[in-house]
Amino acid sequence: MGPGGFDMQQIFAAAQQALSAQQELANTEVIGTAGGGAVRAVVSGVGQLLDLTIDPGAIDPADPAESASTIADLVLAAVRDAWDAAVDLQQRQLGALGGGGFGGAPAGFDLSSLGLPGFGGELAHGGTDDDDDDEDDDDEDFDDEDDDDLIYEDRPAGAPHDDPRAFPEEHKD
Repeated sequence: MGPGGFDMQQIFAAAQQALSAQQELANTEVIGTAGGGAVRAVVSGVGQLLDLTIDPGAIDPADPAESASTIADLVLAAVRDAWDAAVDLQQRQLGALGGGGFGGAPAGFDLSSLGLPGFGGELAHGGTDDDDDDEDDDDEDFDDEDDDDLIYEDRPAGAPHDDPRAFPEEHKD
């Protein structure tokens, strides 16, 4: 046993396991889409945006300003969808390692100093792994003022639930 009653070998093994899981996340890609696939975002398992694809058919040459606004909204929705998938993946892969002790280590052992997603440390985007503020951030970037003439086939993936685009049939006035 090490200082404070911790088994240092067990802690070292858990840290190695966490680093291995972190590397696996870095090598994993998740995909988010919006607008029925018109916009596709690829994010690594640690939240780094790797690729963004916009279907040329999403651009209306007759109204480039409106197209740009619509595409901007779809890009945000696709990136959020991919980011949410990355966070879910992080929680599945790393949650068991940092959720109140690991493999016999004392409960309450703080892994946040490792700086790994899923352990309360810094995320790849520079924020913290704090889910308390997620609900407040969902609708800040959406501008619904000029989107009345858009046609929504489905709910854009990653769109906030309080956004009229999320469930258009529920927001008819």
